[in-house]
Amino acid sequence: MPAALPIDAVLPEIVGAVRDRGVAVLVAPPGAGKTTRVPGALLDAGAVTGEIVVLQPRRLAARLAAARVATERGGARGGELGGEVGYEVRFDRRIGPATRIRFVTEGVLTRRLLGDPELRGVGCVIIDEFHERHLDGDLALALVARLRARRRELALLVMSATLDAEPVAAFLAGPLGAPAGAPIVRSEGRTFALAIEHAEQPDDRPIGRQVAAAVRRIAQDGLDGDVLVFLPGAAEIRRCQDDLAEVAAIFDLAVLPLYGDLPADEQDRAVRPARQRKLILATNVAETSVTIDGVVCVIDSGLARIARHSPWSGLPSLQIEPVSRASCTQRAGRAGRTRPGRVIRLYTRHDHDTRRAFEVPEIARADLAEAALELHGAGLAGLGALAWFEPPPAPAADAAEELLVRLGAVASGAITPLGRRLLRFPVHPRLGRIIAEAEARGVAEPACAIAALLGARELRLERRGPRGEARVASPSDLIDDLDALYAARQHGLRPDRLRRDGLDPYTAGAVDRVARQLARAARDDRPAPAGDDAVDRELQLAILTGFPDRVGKRRAPRSAEIVFAGGGSGALAPGSAVIDAELVVAVDVADTGARGQASKVQIRRASAIEASWLLDLYLDRIAERDELVWNAGRQRVERVAQLTYDGLVIDEQRDVDGARRAGAAAAAVLAREAIAAGIEQFVDPDALAQWRARVALVARLVPDTGL
Repeated sequence: MPAALPIDAVLPEIVGAVRDRGVAVLVAPPGAGKTTRVPGALLDAGAVTGEIVVLQPRRLAARLAAARVATERGGARGGELGGEVGYEVRFDRRIGPATRIRFVTEGVLTRRLLGDPELRGVGCVIIDEFHERHLDGDLALALVARLRARRRELALLVMSATLDAEPVAAFLAGPLGAPAGAPIVRSEGRTFALAIEHAEQPDDRPIGRQVAAAVRRIAQDGLDGDVLVFLPGAAEIRRCQDDLAEVAAIFDLAVLPLYGDLPADEQDRAVRPARQRKLILATNVAETSVTIDGVVCVIDSGLARIARHSPWSGLPSLQIEPVSRASCTQRAGRAGRTRPGRVIRLYTRHDHDTRRAFEVPEIARADLAEAALELHGAGLAGLGALAWFEPPPAPAADAAEELLVRLGAVASGAITPLGRRLLRFPVHPRLGRIIAEAEARGVAEPACAIAALLGARELRLERRGPRGEARVASPSDLIDDLDALYAARQHGLRPDRLRRDGLDPYTAGAVDRVARQLARAARDDRPAPAGDDAVDRELQLAILTGFPDRVGKRRAPRSAEIVFAGGGSGALAPGSAVIDAELVVAVDVADTGARGQASKVQIRRASAIEASWLLDLYLDRIAERDELVWNAGRQRVERVAQLTYDGLVIDEQRDVDGARRAGAAAAAVLAREAIAAGIEQFVDPDALAQWRARVALVARLVPDTGL
C-alpha cells in the first residue's frame, strides 16, 4: 500500500471539480504528491471517460513520474510501464493498448493534436508544473481550451507548485473554458524544517571547487543521507565530477550525474535508493521530478541554462543565467521532502534577494517558429489564431511567420506541402528544411546527422574556448564535424579515442542517437550522388535552404570579416575552417560582446555556397543593377552590372568600354563629379586666383559689365 501523501486529503475535492466543472486549477507544494496521485484518483473515480494525458515540462520528469505511478498502482492493473501507465517523449515511448494514464512532453501533445485535432480517446489533459511556463505548456493550454469549446466532455486540469492561480482560473473561465467558473483547489502539503546557508561573499572559484568545499564541510559535520547538487548543465556536471573525486573517495560517496540526455539506466541509478551515500549532480531537471528519497542536503549553484532565442542563428540557444527566487525555493525544497534538511547556496543572500521573483515565461523569450508551424499544420492561421493565457510578443510572432515563409513552409497564410513534410521531424523548422531538401537530393542520412549536430552542444572541444584553434581549410565546418562523427562511429564512439581526436564523447553519443532517430523518420529512397565531392555539394545546398537569411560575403579575400545580406557583419571565429570561400552561410553565430559593450558578432560555424545556388533556389530574392558610376580610385566613369541577394552583392562586372559607349549619360556622370570636385582640380591654382582677382576688379570698376 503506498504511503500517505498530503495531496490525498484533497483528492475528493479535485475529483469533484473535474467531474462537475470540467476544468480546475490545483496548487500544491513540492512533495505533496500531485503528479503521482491525481491522475490515478481521476481514473479510479471514473471522473473522466477515456485516457488521461499528463503533460510534463521535461523528459526525465515524464519518465520518472510514469515509472513511479506504475509501481504504486501495480497489482493486477499492471505495474510495468506500457501497461495501464506509460510515457511518450521525443524519440522514446512505452505505451500499450491498455494504457490509460500517459505522461508526455516535448511537444508530443501538440503533435498528437496535429494528427487528431479532436483528441479522440482522451478524456482529460493534465498540465503539470505550469509555473515553469514552458512554451509547450502554454501552447497545450491554449489548444486544449480551444478544443473544449467543441468537446465539453474533455476535462482540463492545471497543476503547479508555485503559481498565482487566479489568472489561470480566470482564463479557464473565459469563453473557451468554463462559463460556470474554474475552481481552485489548494493542498497545504507537508513541510520539514530547512536550514538554509548562503555564501558570506561572492566566490570566483570554479563551481566544481566550490561544490567540493561544501561537500567536505557537510561530510565533516556528519552526513546522514544523500546530497543533491544543482548545476547549470551537463558540461558543468562532468567537470564537477572530476573536482569531487578526492572528497568522494575520502568520505565514500558515489558521484552520480542526472540530466535529460543521460541514458535511462544512468538516470535510474541516480534516483534509486542505494547502500552508498550519493552525491547527485543534477541540472534543473531535478527541480520538478518526483521526490528522490534519501536527499537530506541540497547544494545550489543558483545557475541554470536558460532557453533563449538566438536572433542570429535563428535557433534556440541555452545561456547560463541566475535562476529566479521561485526556482531557488523549488531547489531548496528538495532537501525537505521526507525529513528536515540542509541547503547550502553558493551565492550570497543579497544575490538571492535581488533576483527576479519568477522565471520569464518561455513564450516571451523563445523562438516561436516551431510552434507557429505546428499551428499552421493544425489548420490554424498561426500564432495569432489562438487565445493565449499570455500572448507572445508581436515582434517574435512576426519573425516566426516571416521565417516560415522564407523556408517555404507557409505561403499566403497557409501551410504548404513542404511545411507538412517538415512536421514529420521533431526539430526546429530550419533543421527540418535541411533534411527535407536532402531527401530530394539523395543525402538524407548525412543531413540528419548534420541536423543533430546543429541541435547539440559543440562537438569539437577546441571550438569551445574563447578563440579556438585554426584548422585546415574546408568548405564547411558542418561537413567537417560530420566526417569526424563518422570516423568516431567506426571506432565505436570510444570515449578515449574521441577525446584524443578533440571531440566531446557525451556530445558525440547524443548526436549519434538523435541522428539515427531522425534518419528513421526521413525518406531515403533517392539514389545518392556519386563521389564524396558530389555528396558534400548536395549537403551544402541543403544547409543553405535551412538558413537562406544567413548568407554573407567575405569583405576581402581570406578576410575574417563577413558582411551579411540584409545588413550587419560578423567575424569568422579562428576555429572555423571556412577560410577561402567568398560566399558563406553562417549557421552558428553568437554575440560575444560583454554586457554593456558594443556587440561583437562571431561566426563559429559556417558553410560555403556558390552564387549560382542562390540564382537557382531564390531567384525572387535576386535583384539586378546596371548603372554608370564614378570610380574615384581610377578617376573614371565605369559601367557596373551587379546581382544582389537581399541587397548583398553576389556578382559584379565593371566595364570601361560600356561607359564609353554610353555617350551623353557617361558625360553627365563625369560632369557631375567634376562639379563636385571643384574647378580647382583642373587648372593652375595661382592662375585661377589671378583670374578671379581680375574679374572682381572689373566687376567693381565697371558694374555695367554684369560680372
